Amino acid sequence: MSAASHRRHDVIVVGAGHNGLVAACYMARAGLDVLVLERNDYIGGAAVSRKLYQDFTYSNCSYVCSLLRPEIMRTLELPRFGLQIIPYEGGCTMMRDGGHLALYDNHDALRREIARHSPRDAEAYHRFSRDIIRQCKFIKPLLMREPPDPTSFKPRDLTELLYLGQRLNNVGEERMYDTIRFWTMSAADFLDEYFESEIVKAHFSGSSIIGTALGPRSPGSAYVLLHHYMGDIDETVGAWGFARGGMGAVTAALTASLQASGGAVRTAAPVEQVLIRNGRARGVVLASGEEIEAGTVVSNMDVKRTFLKAVAPEHLPEDFLTAVRRFKIRGSSGKLNIALDGLPSFPALPAGAPCVRGDMHITDTIEMMERAYDDWKEGRWSAAPYVDMLIPSQIDPTMAPDGKHYMSVFVQYCPYQLADGPWTDAKRQAFGATVIDAIARHSPDFKSLIRHAEIRTPWDIENEVGLTEGNIFQGELTMDQLLFNRPVPGYAQYRTPVKGLYLSGSSTHPGGGVMGAPGANAARRVLADLGRGGTR
Repeated sequence: MSAASHRRHDVIVVGAGHNGLVAACYMARAGLDVLVLERNDYIGGAAVSRKLYQDFTYSNCSYVCSLLRPEIMRTLELPRFGLQIIPYEGGCTMMRDGGHLALYDNHDALRREIARHSPRDAEAYHRFSRDIIRQCKFIKPLLMREPPDPTSFKPRDLTELLYLGQRLNNVGEERMYDTIRFWTMSAADFLDEYFESEIVKAHFSGSSIIGTALGPRSPGSAYVLLHHYMGDIDETVGAWGFARGGMGAVTAALTASLQASGGAVRTAAPVEQVLIRNGRARGVVLASGEEIEAGTVVSNMDVKRTFLKAVAPEHLPEDFLTAVRRFKIRGSSGKLNIALDGLPSFPALPAGAPCVRGDMHITDTIEMMERAYDDWKEGRWSAAPYVDMLIPSQIDPTMAPDGKHYMSVFVQYCPYQLADGPWTDAKRQAFGATVIDAIARHSPDFKSLIRHAEIRTPWDIENEVGLTEGNIFQGELTMDQLLFNRPVPGYAQYRTPVKGLYLSGSSTHPGGGVMGAPGANAARRVLADLGRGGTR
């Protein structure tokens, strides 16, 4: 995959992350000569499986499969190319007093569990679930559609605006108000309308802060909660699962699908600059100085990395550059990958409970979560962090040697820039120790089982993967940065001010997560502009 490419290609895709690969697959299936260029010596971007310690396989960035669109999986035949998603059975939040709230995929079992903490909340859960599903059903058809330009009078934009208006109209007047409120509310305010129990509210509010520089009381965090609910495993709303073999299995299947359609991937090929002549993209220049020509360039890098680093400023309007600089991409998440000698015990949880095989949390109040966010705002990692930890080797034994286990720990909050100066190895280790100590308070044998821990800050994620500030969504998912505002008003349809240059990453609609929708939408825009509307 690292062989040099000297011929001119129809399309060059910059970055072999999942969205770049999805875009490449669609374009290759339409008959275009597509080359994907990846700066690392491995494929996958943030969706990778890596053996960084002995025979343990780490999903060392993204770690769970939920948002990947089923229509993309079907069209690109990803199961045929080896992708297997294993649904997990639940999750839990452990409490500081030794109690717990378990989460089960069975609706009635979950209601009974909530009833242990509040019979009133158990009754409210049905209403909460119904309203969340209603919001999902409103938004999900928009994920795979190009957002309209509300200032345009082009027939396509007018048709899409009419479609959006009809969807709002179809929910009814009362629900229309609820929908508009929901998009701007905080998760804490939203959950207060349903629940009284602190542990119940804390458990559900966790989804509102993962990967974002917001707290549960920040306006707009209710939508982030919904974004994580839009998962599809076998068409089940809100379902989550593991990719067998780690998240690299997703991008490995995409790569195989691309190659089956005649596309190619070249690794260890960092793109230094987009080659622009006479106002049009004509290819790319690698860090080595090699030029590779193409009729179209699709950047899977985030909007800031694309236009502030890879495109010379003289090719861009100043107001566009100003808007790119203002686009919010803030690093707030850390990640630990831990090799374990055995399965840790969690005394708060029933032995053998299925909730242990899902995501486990240790933040049991919204107030605790908000205080963790306060630390981030002050330029510190959270003293009492929110963690989303999973042990996927319980379900997928390919990830660890017999009798051993792999734990993935996603952490909020961890700043990209520390108030007391740059990240150092000592600070990185101190951040990791804070997270490990927090988990160990709920697992007495956890520390003794640790064989290796990879500790990653937003700074590390940026430098390894290329995500600005290590932001996993390539930009905040707030109302001012969604739909026709993402990433920049007037440029939300995957085109850019440079002819022949397109964006396909999560900085574009509909945003982040291992979803694939930005890549698929961008490919359709490229194909339409080239007069190749269909795929074979």
